[in-house]
Amino acid sequence: MDAIEIIRAKRDRGELTTAQIDWVISAYTRGEVADEQMSALAMAILLNGMNRREIADWTQAMIRSGERMDWSMLDRPTADKHSTGGVGDKITLPLAPLVAACGAYVPQLSGRGLGHTGGTLDKLESIPGWRASLSNDEMLHVLRTAGAVVCAAGSGLAPADKKLYALRDVTGTVESIPLIASSIMSKKIAEGTGALVLDVKVGSGAFMKTEETARELAETMVALGTDAGVRTVALLTAMDRPLGRAVGNALEVSESVEVLAGGGPSDVVELTVRLAREMLEAAGISGKDPAEALADGSAMDVWRRMVAAQGGDPDALLPRAAETMTVEAAEPGVLTRLDAYAVGLAAWRLGAGRARKEDPVAPGAGVVLHAKPGDLVRAGQPLMTLHADDTGRFARALEALEGAYAVGPSTAPQLPLVIDRVTP
Repeated sequence: MDAIEIIRAKRDRGELTTAQIDWVISAYTRGEVADEQMSALAMAILLNGMNRREIADWTQAMIRSGERMDWSMLDRPTADKHSTGGVGDKITLPLAPLVAACGAYVPQLSGRGLGHTGGTLDKLESIPGWRASLSNDEMLHVLRTAGAVVCAAGSGLAPADKKLYALRDVTGTVESIPLIASSIMSKKIAEGTGALVLDVKVGSGAFMKTEETARELAETMVALGTDAGVRTVALLTAMDRPLGRAVGNALEVSESVEVLAGGGPSDVVELTVRLAREMLEAAGISGKDPAEALADGSAMDVWRRMVAAQGGDPDALLPRAAETMTVEAAEPGVLTRLDAYAVGLAAWRLGAGRARKEDPVAPGAGVVLHAKPGDLVRAGQPLMTLHADDTGRFARALEALEGAYAVGPSTAPQLPLVIDRVTP
């Protein structure tokens, strides 16, 4: 086989064979297919798509490029969750210990933020001493100690995906649904979990801007998981406004701890409990309800054990930004709109995110919201507080927020928090 033949086949809207897919993924991982050739193939896939069999073969080929984790030695079922990313989406932080407190093991491999969306590992690294990089043996130790572990994927897990994702990021092919779905699911299937719940975000702050494209992605990923023997379900959830009131690394950790303590914003609590119930159902676990585990402190106990087992101090003070600025309402009324993308971009410009994967983040930077869409506000009332380590960042953040919010006489329609549920 050769790469040009495969590129031409997909360019001309042909269907790639299983053998062609296996060869091109393996050869690209070994360096025998050049980046230029894989770029051309990725663009052909973006433009002409793949059918279900092709996507499944592509996913399996990426899984076979590295190791596959095995948790069969554990005495309880495993369950995991993946979010497609959004603004203020800190759900993994309270969710993993909550599900563990209800009887499942939660091996959660997470990533870092890029652009306007936050990364779970960046958030947790704002806890003094906490480590994201663990060996497989260390992951198993934390699981047995705490019931849940949140860490970075090792270099041996789906290396073809790591190489291909970096290429897609610089060639304008990130948006391809077959490539998004296979990228996510190759890592999640290789992770070895028995049950998987997908949180597919919809709206301005998500990668999927419309319900139609989000549903297509969710259905594709649910099919991939099901075909691979992983019990998989997806929720379509709103990302037209930020989730919760904190956007930024240490700020979101603090809000997550509030949720584990029985408080926190109602939307974060609602989605955390809903996803926990889905994970437990997929894992075949019944008994303790997640709402009870939040109320009785057992989820908080797991959180503290999990953080400590990964070198963190659950009692340590979290980093705080050196400077703050308050944005106030110019007139009284109802906050009718608060654009998630604009808030995420503002947080990024304040130092909470990165433009390149190697860039550092400012752990205390971000935005704290004092009002959400539907809330009554007074003239001069604080709408949000910007946090940064230097005042020079405020001007660019304010530019991002121009036109991002509105106050009017009545509430504007917005997406329901949980839009739909997608099953096999």
